[in-house]
Amino acid sequence: MNYHESYVEDLRRIRAAVPDWRRLCGRCVLITGATGLIGSAVVDFLAQCNIDEGAEIRILAGGRSRDRVLDRFAGRAEAGKISFFYYDALNPSGPEAYPDPMPAFIVHAAGNANPGLYGTVPAQTMMTTILGTRTLLDMAAAAEGSRFLFVSSSEVYGRKESKDPFREDIFGTVNILDPRSCYPVSRRAAETLCASMRAEAGVDFVIARPGHVYGPTMTEADNRASSQFPRDVAAGRDIVLKSSGSQLRSYCYVLDCVSALLMILLCGESGTAYNISNRESVVTIRQMAEAFADASGRKVLFDLPTDAERAVFNPMDNSSLDASRLEALGWKGMFDLKTGTARTLACL
Repeated sequence: MNYHESYVEDLRRIRAAVPDWRRLCGRCVLITGATGLIGSAVVDFLAQCNIDEGAEIRILAGGRSRDRVLDRFAGRAEAGKISFFYYDALNPSGPEAYPDPMPAFIVHAAGNANPGLYGTVPAQTMMTTILGTRTLLDMAAAAEGSRFLFVSSSEVYGRKESKDPFREDIFGTVNILDPRSCYPVSRRAAETLCASMRAEAGVDFVIARPGHVYGPTMTEADNRASSQFPRDVAAGRDIVLKSSGSQLRSYCYVLDCVSALLMILLCGESGTAYNISNRESVVTIRQMAEAFADASGRKVLFDLPTDAERAVFNPMDNSSLDASRLEALGWKGMFDLKTGTARTLACL
């Protein structure tokens, strides 16, 4: 990760936008998916709090590979108080592997958020979400007074005819016999699992449903369009769309997503789901591609998809989100589309 000065400064800016962040001081926070697009940015935020403010947050970066975690946060792990925590959703550990001290906050940001995997390992994609979430909910139940944040997805809403943005209580349809549905169906199941563990074991949980998040913290394996666009133009390539690009999406720069997650974690109502969407970044896929192309002097081209590519397309023509519930907590996006694309490219 290139810790460009603009990225570090933006970590400080969003800290000022989360007034309750000091409730994390001196506490243990576990983040799964700690090397992924969203999870790594959450770790960066917490580490910057430690570096700048001496917050003494004990950060447990959850993942399967110690080397990958330490490489991602190279040069910042010691000052940022980042420790590796072994987490493998498909090979869960029991209570004997729980950290000591137990986490006061668990941010579950892991999962197969990679469309290429939906076509090749759909069953694994489902079980990664469901088994991993259950393991972490058991940990939350054992950790007295802990709070669990599940980072879900806008894909839980499915398809609908209306062009209105989705509120948290409005759902469309999902074809449960389509293997591509492995991702949204497993995310729906994990949300219900959270509610079930609250009823059964008193787990205090909140849910975030981000739209399409983008930013410089993407991994090399991330083949989602919003990650492929900046990767292409940074490498001097034109962007090639495999559809008309007319699908409407709620895009969100990754550090806006982080500030939203912190607001939900610290201020959200227990048992409640919150959409994450920046009002200034609700655009079509084509408009998103054009924003990255314009920022880099490249072009947007069109081509036909292969059958394999078409099979894993997101079927939602409209996945725009209504973030009024989140905004009622006091959250406001800081990075519009033009700013977010520029910040992303500055770090690549």
